[in-house]
Amino acid sequence: MTKLEICCYGVDCALAAEYAGADRIELCAAPKEGGLTPSAGSLRLAREQVMIPVHPIVRPRGGDFCYSATEFAAMKSDVAMIRELGFPGVVIGMLDEDAHIDMVKMRQIMTLCGDMAVTFHRAFDLCHSPKRALRELTELGVARILTSGQQQSAESGLALLRELTDSSEGPMIMAGAGVRLSNLQKFLDAGIKELHSSASRLVASPMRYRKAGVSMCSDAETDEFSRYCVDGDVVEAMKGIITMNAVHVA
Repeated sequence: MTKLEICCYGVDCALAAEYAGADRIELCAAPKEGGLTPSAGSLRLAREQVMIPVHPIVRPRGGDFCYSATEFAAMKSDVAMIRELGFPGVVIGMLDEDAHIDMVKMRQIMTLCGDMAVTFHRAFDLCHSPKRALRELTELGVARILTSGQQQSAESGLALLRELTDSSEGPMIMAGAGVRLSNLQKFLDAGIKELHSSASRLVASPMRYRKAGVSMCSDAETDEFSRYCVDGDVVEAMKGIITMNAVHVA
């Protein structure tokens, strides 16, 4: 049956996703950056409280995926900590200056990960050649590739997602970016075996007093008193469609 991974920006969201029936959690920080490495405190709390598999992302900054020696050293340190905490998997990815998989760095990461399952994240969507990248990631032994099919949304990238799924004898192809309840069936019909979604809704801050005219973000128009959180009802509905689809296929 198709697996549903939920992207969670915090342990509270991870617990909500678990309760609603998610199969796996990608744990991140910094949603406006597209996901950065969670804090040590969040990692430890997730290990203590979340029972389904949690795969933390290791990404030291926003922007591209071509990292300096200092950034790579920090990433290796984070991977080592995640492994020592006992997580079953990690989400990571890096490219070289020509937008190919950085095989030198990735080989070091694979060795450092040991038995952890490695998901190569959407750095794949910025790579120069998806077919070459798939061959190289298969050689490395990564468990899965999170991709939108090199398009802004996975729905737009369905053709490449289907092609990668059909041709991959190595990594699982997991569709992500804009996977939601309204288009879920399209991915199931395409034979995609793993789906990645934020399944979120905008939640208002519980604060009664709200200081106007001061923002914590460089974008002064940012609303500091609302944030996106996992919507358990959406996760449950998505799992229901996946389960029904599996029954009909069987």
